[in-house]
Amino acid sequence: MENSIAVGLDIGTTKIVAMIGRENEYGKVEILGIGKSKSLGVHRGVVNNITQTIQSIQSAAQEAEAAAECKIENVTVGIAGQHIRSLQHSDYITRPNSELVIDEDDIERLINQVHKLVMLPGEEIIHVLPQEYKVDGQAEITEPVGMYGGRLEANFHVVVGQVSSIRNVGRCIKSAGLNLEGITLEPLASANAVLSREEKEAGVALIDIGGGTTDLAVFKDGIIRHTAVIPFGGNVITEDIKEGCSIIEKQAELLKIKFGSAWPGENKDNEIVSIPGLRGREPKEITLKNLSKIIHARVVEIVEQVYAEIKNYGHEEQKKKLIAGIVLTGGGAQLKHLKQLVEYITGMDTRIGYPNEHLAGDSDDEITSPQYATAVGLVMDGLKRQERKKVEKIIEEAEEKGELEEIEEELKDKKPERRSFLDKLTDKVKDFLDNAE
Repeated sequence: MENSIAVGLDIGTTKIVAMIGRENEYGKVEILGIGKSKSLGVHRGVVNNITQTIQSIQSAAQEAEAAAECKIENVTVGIAGQHIRSLQHSDYITRPNSELVIDEDDIERLINQVHKLVMLPGEEIIHVLPQEYKVDGQAEITEPVGMYGGRLEANFHVVVGQVSSIRNVGRCIKSAGLNLEGITLEPLASANAVLSREEKEAGVALIDIGGGTTDLAVFKDGIIRHTAVIPFGGNVITEDIKEGCSIIEKQAELLKIKFGSAWPGENKDNEIVSIPGLRGREPKEITLKNLSKIIHARVVEIVEQVYAEIKNYGHEEQKKKLIAGIVLTGGGAQLKHLKQLVEYITGMDTRIGYPNEHLAGDSDDEITSPQYATAVGLVMDGLKRQERKKVEKIIEEAEEKGELEEIEEELKDKKPERRSFLDKLTDKVKDFLDNAE
């Protein structure tokens, strides 16, 4: 059986990345090609210029195709952006017959009940994640299927976003000549790429610092508990340097990457960088101490906002303590001394997250950089989705032939996961795009 490939498309504020990967025989992900282009039509994670975004997607896709020597058709895309918010919600259903065991249909009914929540205009529920269930008042049940009970209730983590923004992303992908195979939340994709199962169990906060937004995902007991998108990222730091030092953006970005540090104490007063002047003007001299003061001020602001969100989830309470601390990823995680600053502000253990947890051992260093965490996660999601479709197809064919029992043994380890809400959202966006023609 030939190895199927999956393509992750990360539509970011600063760059658009197309990554092609497949699973090798050891169950690890092998990256075959990567393409990136400057993202021109995206602001704070939201598409604001369709034409420019389509061009950027095409150029990233072509570069990836050339590197992998294969054609891209289907893509898994990440959604983020400042319109995403999340809330906790509890709901229940009463079962007509408590002498029958709880099955998937009951859970489906309970999840559909959450839909009746009233949202702000233009907002829609993007993702519903059941946390713990209760059956007839018995709490802390992780999998109620197969149990008896009359009342089934659950706590849900509900992610909400603007449906028009998601449709715009779908429109860009379709117009770029690609097929939308799946939609995933970017904080979830990054988390899958850089966190280990133990960390998710112990309790961990993943902070993904992108160009336009900073995404947060909090896990505890292996379940995602909180997601948030903060509308600031690495670009506002560049903007501050540009304003504070009166230089152009390109120079500000270079300064940040080459000499920037989040910790102002370490630069001596006499360390100076000279920047060529524009069009025959005198060069500018900038002290590194001043540079890191500018960066420090803005980074502190971003970290404090994220920390407020983590506390919002309630990491102060002993029961909800995040033992594995904080993992930083995304392009912004490459800023010097950021780890120390985050530890200083939050008092939580911190590490930088590289997406090498699930990648093949001989992967290129460039790919394992934190800035590709989301793209790697999207490729993984695409591969998982294909695997599930294969299993569903096998089951369907066996049911038609009446041979389901014979293949049950084979499929024991491959039982398809419950279709997530994101799958339904993908289908909805696809239908919308097909009918909008």
